[in-house]
Amino acid sequence: QVQLVESGGALVQPGGSLKLTCTASGFTFSGYTMTWYRQAPGKERELVAHITRAGGTRTYADSVKGRFTISRDNAKNTMYLQMNTLKPEDTAVYYCHTIHRGLPYWGQGTQVTVSS
Repeated sequence: QVQLVESGGALVQPGGSLKLTCTASGFTFSGYTMTWYRQAPGKERELVAHITRAGGTRTYADSVKGRFTISRDNAKNTMYLQMNTLKPEDTAVYYCHTIHRGLPYWGQGTQVTVSS
């Protein structure tokens, strides 16, 4: 049974940093690409960053390029999102996502709030 569990969300001041973690289980993590999404109140869920199976290719939304870094540790079945220079507009629930055997899977989300 595929499970994705996010952690690391918090309240942080503008300009601060935060690192999110997605812990996966129930499938061969190293065999699947992984993605971070976020959803702000009243807005559509949007892709934040994507990483291929071995981590060789990483893509980012324009809004986070140069500030966020996606990474993964296949030995630990874990994906990360390092977020630096956070802005109030980064406030959202952050979700990890994968597609396994043609079906989408989501974690429960972790709340990130950027506010002074």
